[in-house]
Amino acid sequence: MENIIGREKEIRRLDRALEEKEAQLIIVYGRRRVGKTFLVNEYFKGGFSFKFTGSFNQSTSEQLRNFWYEINRAAKKDLPLPKNWTEAFSMLRDYLETCSTGEKQVVFFDEMPWMDRQKSGFLPAFEWFWNSWGSTRKDLVFVVCGSATSWMTEKIDHNKGGLFNRQTCRLFLEPFNLYETEQFLNARDIYWSRYDIVQCYMIMGGIPYYLKLLNKNASLNENIDMLFFRKRGELWDEFDHLYYTLFTNGAQYIKIVKALSKKKAGLTWAEIIGKTGLPGNGALTKMLANLENSGFIRSNDYFGHKKREKTYQLSDYFTIFYFQFIQDNNGKDEHFWSNMTDNPARLAWAGLAYERVCKDHLAQIKRKLGISGVMTEVSAWQKAGNEEEEGAQIDLVISRRDRVINLCEIKFVSGEYEISKEYDLRLKNKVRLFVETTKTNYTIQTTMITTYGVKKNKYSNFVSKEVDMDDLF
Repeated sequence: MENIIGREKEIRRLDRALEEKEAQLIIVYGRRRVGKTFLVNEYFKGGFSFKFTGSFNQSTSEQLRNFWYEINRAAKKDLPLPKNWTEAFSMLRDYLETCSTGEKQVVFFDEMPWMDRQKSGFLPAFEWFWNSWGSTRKDLVFVVCGSATSWMTEKIDHNKGGLFNRQTCRLFLEPFNLYETEQFLNARDIYWSRYDIVQCYMIMGGIPYYLKLLNKNASLNENIDMLFFRKRGELWDEFDHLYYTLFTNGAQYIKIVKALSKKKAGLTWAEIIGKTGLPGNGALTKMLANLENSGFIRSNDYFGHKKREKTYQLSDYFTIFYFQFIQDNNGKDEHFWSNMTDNPARLAWAGLAYERVCKDHLAQIKRKLGISGVMTEVSAWQKAGNEEEEGAQIDLVISRRDRVINLCEIKFVSGEYEISKEYDLRLKNKVRLFVETTKTNYTIQTTMITTYGVKKNKYSNFVSKEVDMDDLF
């Protein structure tokens, strides 16, 4: 497993599963391209008693034919073509019984959601196989994997039928964090500054598949141009692939994320309905839940507000980058990103993207603040302006059980951040408005999260706590 970067807790959980004396049904799911198949293959070193991979958008007859090829190859027999999935699982059972040695038998079904075509009978057949035979085999480890997180969650993890509470191990793979991203790049002989790594993360997130495409002999800007803006670059059509392979009604999901991409603070339920034209019913609730479970959006609560007033914010780095820069520029300028170095649009994007990076590294921020063991609630806060007074917004509020609130200001700059007289006044006004509006009696700590720290001057003393870029790694 020397090829696996990170994934320590997942490896420990798989180790525990293999030590159990009962049959194991292990589900592995997460966003497309996050490295699920790689983890399973590397952990088990390819030592599967049987492995089968579903095919995207193929008919049930084609899926069964593919299964037939694999079972014949594994059994080294000329078995008849199964007429349905019940016959297919019966063949699998017969094969596993004949090759049982008392050692663990590992079966791996990859991209299982693609096997479950409408009226295919796949899921009932799998339920029958597992409940009637598989669950009784102390030597059986059955690993199911899929990128369609909504299907994996609904059909397997939260199954209310024959698979209810049957899974014994559940692994949801998150994208790499910044530290793991740095490890991954270094393992591929890419030694960039942390400033460049953060910028790379703001475009690709911690998605191993995207990071694997980076050329170690090119700069960050050159890589982004080659992958995204060159005609027929390797990721030029990734956006459509991403949404249409994950969700059966991909066009509706794209409507939602496109609407969210136009407002950085996010949209409420009612605003999503108004922007997309989608009906405000259970289908929309399910789509939002699927997007959140898949890591494409996050729901944010506003400090002091009721839960029902939360907003939905686009959080997938690649999707945000696509709508802002790729959608209208792909193939038009093959050096688009290199030519955007000092463009105001790029600088504004970087500032907002760094806020998302910080929200995805709250554990690291809490560690730097010395509150890793303190219970916290994270939210945002804003106050609308009027004719008499400007509004104010704080993107990250950390409310602590020890009756302290960290009001976090996030700045992405290429050097130390220098607080000017004007910014000092705005910052103090934000804190004043927050205290007056929320009527909190907690201690307020003004916290700056920057790239290289805050430059010491006569205005920097108002800052109580600092977190810099290195602290996020």
